[in-house]
Amino acid sequence: MSLRINDTAPDFTADTTEGPIRFHDWIGDGWAVLFSHPKDFTPVCTTELGAMGKMKDEFTRRGVKVIGISVDPVESHVKWKADIEAATGGRVDYPLIGDTELKVAKLYDMLPASETGTAEGRTPADNATVRSVFVIGPDKKVKLSLTYPMTTGRNFAEILRAIDSIQLTAKHKVATPADWKQGEDVIITAAVSDAEATEKFGSFERVLPYLRKTRQPGA
Repeated sequence: MSLRINDTAPDFTADTTEGPIRFHDWIGDGWAVLFSHPKDFTPVCTTELGAMGKMKDEFTRRGVKVIGISVDPVESHVKWKADIEAATGGRVDYPLIGDTELKVAKLYDMLPASETGTAEGRTPADNATVRSVFVIGPDKKVKLSLTYPMTTGRNFAEILRAIDSIQLTAKHKVATPADWKQGEDVIITAAVSDAEATEKFGSFERVLPYLRKTRQPGA
């Protein structure tokens, strides 16, 4: 069964490059990004892990922990980290899960539950769908999921932008329009009456009968 937005992110135990974890305990009371890779020592993934390393402080500033996963063993991840830093200048100073039994990949519906065997002998093409990003909230619910093809590197600035929107709209009765960025106007949700909108936001612009815009709360 597919894992959808607002589903509880499956809990699991796993070995990582920073020791064993239980996922929900590791998340704690904050937010998390889990992003997956089909194989170690692959070119696109190498650039992605390095890019995340360079941007990790931006995630931390938002209260978001970062964890990667590849189906290969932890020992392989440790060796790969040196290549990643040499190629990109980004240090992988966040944990990488070893998923040699494909347990997490199956739990998160990145591989079919019926898939047999282990990571040994599998090619990147065998694991092509293990290319997903999950943003998980403090309530352990999936807030966003994205899946990329192997040939398209992920845009971590977009993931940060989406997290900014998700965190903002979790606190206020607003939504964000297309291409929104921090500090720009937001949309007042339909659940808010005009009177409540005036009370909450002070003023707003009615663009259409069903589209009202106001300044970002707190900006």
